[in-house]
Amino acid sequence: MANLCMLPEMKKSVSDSKVFVVGAGGIGCELLKNLVLSGFRNIKVIDLDTIDVSNLNRQFLFQKRHVGFSKATVAKESVLCLCPTANITAIHDSIFNPEYNMQYFKQFDLVMNALDNRSARNHVNRMCLAANVPLIESGSAGYLGQVTAIKRGVTECYECRPAPRQKSFPGCTIRNTPSEPIHCIVWAKYLFNQLFGEEDADQDVSPDTADPEANESGDNSKVKHQHAQVDAERKSTREWAKENEYNPSKIFNKLFAHDIRYLLSMDKLWTKRKPPTPVDWSEVESNSQTSVSEKDIQSVLSLEENAMLFSESIQNLKQKLENEDEDGILVWDKDDTPALNFAASAANIRAHIFGIETKSIFDVKSMAGNIIPAIATTNAIVAGLIVMQALCILNKQFDKCKSVFVRKCVNPAKKLLVPCCLDPPKPDCYVCAEKPEITIAVNIETFTVAELKDQFLKKHLGMLAPDVEILDGKGTILISSDEEDSGSFDFDRPLADFNIINGSRLRADDFLQNYDIIINLTHETKFENEEIFKVLEQTGVAQQQKSADVSATQDNTTVNNTNNDDDDDICILEENVASPEKKRKLQQSPNHDDHNSKAKRRKVSESQNDSSVLIID
Repeated sequence: MANLCMLPEMKKSVSDSKVFVVGAGGIGCELLKNLVLSGFRNIKVIDLDTIDVSNLNRQFLFQKRHVGFSKATVAKESVLCLCPTANITAIHDSIFNPEYNMQYFKQFDLVMNALDNRSARNHVNRMCLAANVPLIESGSAGYLGQVTAIKRGVTECYECRPAPRQKSFPGCTIRNTPSEPIHCIVWAKYLFNQLFGEEDADQDVSPDTADPEANESGDNSKVKHQHAQVDAERKSTREWAKENEYNPSKIFNKLFAHDIRYLLSMDKLWTKRKPPTPVDWSEVESNSQTSVSEKDIQSVLSLEENAMLFSESIQNLKQKLENEDEDGILVWDKDDTPALNFAASAANIRAHIFGIETKSIFDVKSMAGNIIPAIATTNAIVAGLIVMQALCILNKQFDKCKSVFVRKCVNPAKKLLVPCCLDPPKPDCYVCAEKPEITIAVNIETFTVAELKDQFLKKHLGMLAPDVEILDGKGTILISSDEEDSGSFDFDRPLADFNIINGSRLRADDFLQNYDIIINLTHETKFENEEIFKVLEQTGVAQQQKSADVSATQDNTTVNNTNNDDDDDICILEENVASPEKKRKLQQSPNHDDHNSKAKRRKVSESQNDSSVLIID
């Protein structure tokens, strides 16, 4: 037991401390075990997730009989077998619930993150900053891992380093000219929704005749004529499949023979690239009675095997769809075997047609689910490093804390674990600066209040229940998190309708996160791709609290954080204690400037997982 090596004072500090573990997955399971074996006795653990079969290979506190139960609850019960005297509280809930606010976090001496998504990490960081509670952030990605201690005014915050932009692919690349396995996988997931899920016109898998490359100078009258005929008879993929009773051979021929031949008629696409090769069902039909789905998921299947798997999965999904209500739909899930088999087989057949490397079902699962397969050993190492950082913090030796990186291979100094000094807060961070401001360019004539709220404030800034005031000297409220205040307000109106012009300033605040920021607006009409706003500048005055001396003895080794997965970048948040100003509703006249705003009922919803690569911890 680790506590046998501790001095009496340290042992008491550990046993008396109250710690909060957020997440009971791969890292969380290892961490809870380490905590009780190190002498921690007062632990609260929260996790909204339930146990899945796919968790059992690395989340060792769970067994097959636990599938479907709360991770937090089962983890508590399992850890109590190691230390029955520990006081562990399990919470099966979302960390975004308003109940877990700044006051809730203040009861803890230390918070430890064992999360797998950016939005939750952002939120916990803001809560810890607001409550002035130290946080230990962690993450793993395959053989890579990272642990960092976070403290207000001393270290960077999780959002000091901007998240990489989501990688997206033009629709014409997905539908017409794939060149990488991921293009085929995205197409296969779109196809799943077209056949079995919620249809989206933007995810149509049919050849895109509007492709600008196909319509470059030249005679494309044949293509245009064919396109006109198709439009005249166009029906949804779902309707067509139902009319043909989801016949696998007919679906196969439509997707991989007829549509491919149609693509070949768009000859401008193939002047500088290798054209695809259509495949008919008769070429790949097999008489084998052996189910392909029984094969090792790490094997790369042949074209014939993928065709058989495609047929099997369509029949299985058709049966599942028939068990739903009349208007029921299926949702693609990487852990649903028929859905995964469908995506893998469809993607691999399309890859074969376009001369692209095919992948195993295991690889497709990783790529289609936007995940990096976890390794139990990495999680164990990371969990051990978390406890070591925790002991330093509880022993009031924050200056000895480091950012520690777990590498896949030894570095030139022959080390797998690489410690680095903690960086101070970034003065231009829009979260942890004392007076954060951000300047964005939008088309004020078309950018709506709804887009400001959902796309910028919630998705980009990570707010949960934002309020926005126009800094026009009148205290005009543009967005209220209170349903009663919002009433029948039309959020689809553009900013220009509210006398917002080039150079206008807004104040956005989120009471739940104790966070506010000034937004400077610049009018612009030209944006790249499908952008509706772009960040021009973010500034702020860093807190003047003197940073602790975190430059203690360090190996002459540094690690560039930017090379790690975005979910491994670590930051800290700062509290903004400015009191809320008196505000008036948008509909009120300037004579009501001193009207106090009503107490707000916060409407909080789960933030969506960013679409950057997720880490299975």
